Amino acid sequence: MDISALQAFIAVARYESFSKASDQLFVTQPAISKRVASLEEEFGTQLFNRIARQISLTEAGKQLLPKAQDLVHQAEDMQRYASNLADDISGNLSVAIAHHIGLHRMPPILKEFTLRHPKVTLDIRFEDSDQAYTAVEHGDIEFAVITLPRALPEKLTKEVVWLDELDIMVSKDHALATETGLNLAILSSYPCVLTSPDTETHRVIRREFQRQGLSINAQMQTNNLETLKMLTGAGLGWSLLPKTMSDESLKTLDVGVAFSRELGLVIHSRRSLSNAALALKALIELKH
Repeated sequence: MDISALQAFIAVARYESFSKASDQLFVTQPAISKRVASLEEEFGTQLFNRIARQISLTEAGKQLLPKAQDLVHQAEDMQRYASNLADDISGNLSVAIAHHIGLHRMPPILKEFTLRHPKVTLDIRFEDSDQAYTAVEHGDIEFAVITLPRALPEKLTKEVVWLDELDIMVSKDHALATETGLNLAILSSYPCVLTSPDTETHRVIRREFQRQGLSINAQMQTNNLETLKMLTGAGLGWSLLPKTMSDESLKTLDVGVAFSRELGLVIHSRRSLSNAALALKALIELKH
């Protein structure tokens, strides 16, 4: 059985699209279609419903999917194991990095890694943290460097690398900028701009608001922290941002509560990492 055909099948099932699967695997769409067709011929059954450009798994496809994922993961593990036996640091390395971490913490690490290991081809995906650890869970990438949630799916493990201090910030001309004796109760009466509720950064502040029986008046939401900083500086509301993002356009408010989030690595507990992944992981741990 052709592993590349199984990989194509898994990608189409995940994205419900032959074109998106093509983009993900860096293979032409006709090649993806041909690989899936070869599987359908081999199994003697249709694996996808193709109705009005909508793609969905047939019952046979649903039954095959977990088995195909297991086979692909085993094949990838064997490839990494063979590479590790040779003690060679080369090949393709797929990782996901949260946008803010990629901008503010990873550049010097990635620069040193590429200098040390020129035979490694980096495939870096800049994604929201929840999408990144889902990719680890599915076996699409070797590990993720993200904002760590409190809880992860059973198969995933996390390693804290950085403690990221967070501050409440407003624009210099915001009404809160000149207030004294601030607390969360006062803050709750003003609109804010935050990351979406499913992010750990949002949960950090929501937990404290809920503990005090307060509600958050979120006017706008975006998971791009640079955009949040711009919106805050434009006076659209207060926000919770990493301390490292503070500059002359913003004022940090003391509300009597310290906020922070954990940043670090998410790895699949049942997956052996390639030599390249182990080398990058070690460099991240060294440079924190």
